[in-house]
Amino acid sequence: MKLDIESLKASFGNLFEMGLLQELAQVGNYMEVEEGFVLMHPGGYIRTVPILLSGSVKISRADADGREALLYYLGGLDSCAMSLTCCLGRRQSEITATADEKTRMILVPVDKVDEWMSKYSSWKQFVFATYQKRFDDLLGAIDQIAFYKLDDRLLTLLNRKSKQCGCTVFTVTHEELSNELATSREVISRLLKQLEKLGKVKLSRNKIELLTTVKNQTISASV
Repeated sequence: MKLDIESLKASFGNLFEMGLLQELAQVGNYMEVEEGFVLMHPGGYIRTVPILLSGSVKISRADADGREALLYYLGGLDSCAMSLTCCLGRRQSEITATADEKTRMILVPVDKVDEWMSKYSSWKQFVFATYQKRFDDLLGAIDQIAFYKLDDRLLTLLNRKSKQCGCTVFTVTHEELSNELATSREVISRLLKQLEKLGKVKLSRNKIELLTTVKNQTISASV
C-alpha cells in the first residue's frame, strides 16, 4: 500500500511538519500484521523502526533460560524506544516485539531516523517523547515489582491488556501471563484461583471474567 500525504496528515498532521510528512510518504513502508506476528527477534539487526497507526505490540525480553518478561506495550502513534536506540547505535536487538492484535504501522528506514533528528524538530520531539514514555513505563514496572504483590500485578496486567486493546474480551494463556510476570504457569493458575475466592475474578473453561473495574467498567478476559 502506497502512503499518501492526505492519509499521513490525518494521522500525524498535529505531530509532524509538512516536510517530514512528505519524506515519510516517499520512504515509509505501510505494513499490516496479524496477532502473534513477531516483528523483532533478539540478536537481529534493526533495519526499520515502526510507528504504529493502530493495534498493539508487546515488547519483551528473555533471560538466559528463555523466560520472558514484559517491558511495555506500543499503541497507536507509538514507536519503540529500543528500536530507536539499537538503530542509532547500530546494535543488535535485545528484545522481542510481537503483535498483540491486528496491527497497522509505518516502517521508517534506519538511515532516516538519524538524518531526521537534525533536520526536523518535530521528529526530534517525537523521538524524545518516545523515550520519555518508555522510561515512565519502566518506572511503573519497577514500582510493580518493588511495591506490589504478584496478585496485584496480575490484575494490573489484565487491566492493562484490556485498556491497550480497547476491548473487554481478549485471548491469553496462563503461560503467556506467567512469562510476562516472570513467574511460573503454576503460580499464575494458583493466583487466579485465589482471586476467584476473593471475588475479584470468575473462572470458567477457557475464560476469566474480571470482577474488578477500570474506569467504572467491568472487564472480561478469555484465557
